[in-house]
Amino acid sequence: MSEENRPIVAFLGPQGSYTHQATLDAFNHSDYVISPQVTIEDVFTAVQSGDAYRGVIPFENSSNGSVVFTLDLFADLHGKYPDILVCGESYVAVKHCLLGHAPSSETASTTFPAAVSPARPIADISNVKRLYSHPQAWGQCKEFLNTYLKHAERNDVSSTSKAAELVAQDKSGESAALSSIIAADMFDLDVLAKTINDRVENTTRFLVIRRKDSSTPPESIPSSPKSSATTATNGEQRNWKTLITFTVDQANPGALAHCLSAFEKYGLNLTSINTRPSGVENWNYVFFVELKGRKEEEGEEGKVNGALGELGRVCRGYRWLGSWENRLTAA
Repeated sequence: MSEENRPIVAFLGPQGSYTHQATLDAFNHSDYVISPQVTIEDVFTAVQSGDAYRGVIPFENSSNGSVVFTLDLFADLHGKYPDILVCGESYVAVKHCLLGHAPSSETASTTFPAAVSPARPIADISNVKRLYSHPQAWGQCKEFLNTYLKHAERNDVSSTSKAAELVAQDKSGESAALSSIIAADMFDLDVLAKTINDRVENTTRFLVIRRKDSSTPPESIPSSPKSSATTATNGEQRNWKTLITFTVDQANPGALAHCLSAFEKYGLNLTSINTRPSGVENWNYVFFVELKGRKEEEGEEGKVNGALGELGRVCRGYRWLGSWENRLTAA
């Protein structure tokens, strides 16, 4: 298939980012045009406008929690993305490395302070004064940074691969990036330390988004190993996830409890709850609820549909943000 006839998949770039890895995991490169974007909002805009068939965005890290930039875009306080729905997910093991220009090929001396985490520098990093990375990475590498680079200035950039790109331009050796080992190869950087994240099992979950009027998710998005399960006796498909946002009248005692009871009434397992400022007034919030289950088509019955009907009667307003197959094998 020629490039001009292939659907476009937008992702948080540049190439070499963890989002790029998630995109290649979810989409066959030969069937799609993989298009890097500068920001997460650029991905939302490309999908909302129809310029991209799908988008891939970071959503949550196992050790550092939700990506608030993504939550705020889903909250959509200004109504810019009314047609965005989640239709898939991808998990990528995150193994941050410290990348830069090593002063020599010699390995690090043994005079470093005792490390709290297993990671130790493998090159001299005493000259590093500036660090670059995506904001989410700082909280994932606290022990290493506090042990070896507490003095270094931290600079937020749009992605870990962008950080590597910037450091590659500084030949002085005073800059370093928290990025992937793939980025080291892409930008010809030295690996100054490997696997510096606090938790070895550190994993980031990425979501695949689409417009609500686009076709169903492509077959190239692999399903979970459990996805072959048959539908439940109540007609709902097992091993699916659903994301919902809602707001409540916070002046009404018990308002949130009433909303959550709608899910309990239908036996739905809530797997996460997040909040972000509503933009309506100070200390008023949008609630994000992720649950196990699938919203059925209009006119069809199901637990999620029933819970949404109940929720609509007790909340100020809600929005269904999509249902998709679970790809987490342990869940």
